[in-house]
Amino acid sequence: MNQHLDPGRFVDSDHPAIIAFSEEYSRGGNAREKAVSLYYAVRDRIRYNPFQNFTLDDTYRASVCVEQGSGWCVPKAALLAACARAVGIPARVGYADVKNHITTPELTAKMGTDLFVFHGYTELLLDGKWVKATPAFNLTLCTRFRVKPLEFDGRTDSLFHPFDEDNRRHMEYVRDRGSYDDVPADEIRRAFSETYPKYFNLGPDAAKLDFAPA
Repeated sequence: MNQHLDPGRFVDSDHPAIIAFSEEYSRGGNAREKAVSLYYAVRDRIRYNPFQNFTLDDTYRASVCVEQGSGWCVPKAALLAACARAVGIPARVGYADVKNHITTPELTAKMGTDLFVFHGYTELLLDGKWVKATPAFNLTLCTRFRVKPLEFDGRTDSLFHPFDEDNRRHMEYVRDRGSYDDVPADEIRRAFSETYPKYFNLGPDAAKLDFAPA
């Protein structure tokens, strides 16, 4: 069980920024309540932005995500796992390939497909069972694109909705890539470079692109 509580290279739960964020937003009298409060803090206080320099280790690291106040699904999932570990809740990261049927034209043009490989989520050990939590899309983003926000109660899995607010097809899970103690950054990089050669090489200024400007 220690591997689910100890800090990792990317799930760096011992980083001061992680500890400070966890202390500020971990609220409640038990592990489940703390996990729920941390979920909503990561979901809504860290803005989703998929335009990143995927060649860099920092792009995958939880502490960098919280310091920047933005990130994509992989570091946001790592951040939630790191925050959970920081308050004593066993956590790991999981991945799946999903089809986003209503992704933006700009993102589709860069990726060349609506398939998102290695979509990241978090798994938390609560009340003796692993529960999935997906903190990727912040509430403001969901409202703007009429996507149903993902809620989390610490008891049932929080996974992407198959349909949006207008009953359009949204997310479709097509492949389970399993759970890991830490972010498999090298494996994700290989998959990205093969699946999205153009998107993978957005370069050092990628994060300056704004997926959903205010």
